[in-house]
This record gives sequence, C-alpha cells and structure tokens, in this order.
Amino acid sequence: MNKIVECVPNFSEGRDLEKIERIVNVFRGKENLTLLDYSSDKDHNRMVVTVTGEPEAVKNSIIEAVGVAVKIIDLTKHEGQHPRSGAVDVIPFIPVKGMTMDEADALAKETGKAIAEKYFLPVYFYEKSASAEHRRNLAAIRKGEFEGLVEKMKQPEWKPDFGPEEPHPTAGATVTGARLPLIAFNVNLNTTCFEIADKIAKKIRFSGGGLRFCKAMGVDLKEKSLVQVSMNLTDYTQTSVYQVVEMIRSEALRYGVSVAGCELVGLIPLQALVDTVSYYLGLEGFTAKHILISD
Repeated sequence: MNKIVECVPNFSEGRDLEKIERIVNVFRGKENLTLLDYSSDKDHNRMVVTVTGEPEAVKNSIIEAVGVAVKIIDLTKHEGQHPRSGAVDVIPFIPVKGMTMDEADALAKETGKAIAEKYFLPVYFYEKSASAEHRRNLAAIRKGEFEGLVEKMKQPEWKPDFGPEEPHPTAGATVTGARLPLIAFNVNLNTTCFEIADKIAKKIRFSGGGLRFCKAMGVDLKEKSLVQVSMNLTDYTQTSVYQVVEMIRSEALRYGVSVAGCELVGLIPLQALVDTVSYYLGLEGFTAKHILISD
C-alpha cells in the first residue's frame, strides 16, 4: 500500500495574483502529488494550499515552494487581518493512508530541517511534533508575530528547533509539524462592528471558556463591509461545524446581528458534512453510505 500524506501550507500572500500563481505552480504537474485546492483572501492576506501524495513527493514540493515564497514575500511590507510569523507561516502534515502519525511527524521534521538549512530559515515544531509543551499550540509560537520575532527569539525558551537563532529578515520563521485533520471555517456577520465579532470569538473559543476544540478570532472584512468570526476546529468529531454555527448565531442575536454566510477554507472531511446535514435536516440514520459519490 502506498503511503499518502496531506499537507496544508499557509502562505502570507493573498492579494498579488502573480505571486500566488508562482507559488501554486510549484505543486502542479508533479509526479505522485495532487494539488487538491488553494484559496486566498485579500483581507486576511493569506493563501492556504492543500496537497496530497506520497511522502517524498510532498516533502520535495514543499521545500521548493518555500524557496519561492522566501524569495517573493517580504513581511516587512506585509499587512493583513490574519496573524503571521513567516512568509510560509505554517506547514502541517496529516497522515491520510497507510501512514502513522509518527511517520507524519518524522516527515515534518525532515522537511523542517531541510528548509532551515537551505533557506537559513528558523523552524519551530508544533502539535504532535512539538519539542516542548509550550510549543504545542500554534498561537503560542506565533504570539508577537513577525514584528516581535527578534525579541522573542532572544528568550531561551523560544530558540528554534532548527535553523538560525534570529528571524529571516523578510521571511520570518516557519512552523511545521504533524497534526490531526483541521477544519478552517469562518462565519460572516451582517455588521461592520469589529467589536461584536471579537467578543463572539472570545466567547466561543476554548481559551475563553467556549468549545473545547475551537480556536477563534474576530476579523474585519473591509472589502465586504462585514466582520467575521474566523475559526480553526481542531477535532471536528468533538466540536462540530453545526455547534459553532449555532453558538455564533445565538451570540450574534444578543447584539441584533444575523449570520450573513459561512466560508470554508481548504477542504473538509466527509464525516463533518454528514454530521452537519444530519443535524440541520434531522435525517435519522444518515451516514456517508447514503451519499452518491461521482468522480
């Protein structure tokens, strides 16, 4: 059985179409590699790419894409709603088929070491690959963002796992590691008041006493004249999509605000959709076996 791994690199570029295409082109037409999806957002100023394939093919394409990103993304001139510490901000590896989490962890570390050595880029390991408990959470590593890296990296507890002990002058630092499947999911609100989105995000996220496997922040979508609750659901089997939507809808009513729509960034596991359809339609005994799949 061929081993298959998924990788979802996040690049700090969501506005310049030429730069976006240069990065995405790295993943096109490669043997033993499939580009599944890529999406970018001008307000976040960020792009998320999803690829799957055999481990060596995925590793090599990521190393190549990091080289392109380091060359063309300058974080000293970058601004956007999404927090970031690197031109290639995070590179998660997710085992898909015939592959264990330990093997995904080893692949993440091989890739991290390679990009650190090749591009003189500090690399941190997170989630299942974290070298210390305080590095497990991506938000903790990214706290202070690119602008705060110089001072942060002077602290012994924030010495990188690989690479130089100071940030790359324009590409910052990169985080990589193995993790479970994650759903990047956003809910837009019919208001321009950022404070409302921010308060709701604080209410629903785990660190604020909310849902256990939900990370959330408020985002001002100036181009759409809306605000957004932007989320990462780190275990959809325990914190479901419909739970966060209904909790946000309930909290929004307190401020006289409605949900304008939802947004999926990247891909979503089939079971997460099955759970959501079952909830909203009240379908009894509905499973993935009831879905007709066509290629």
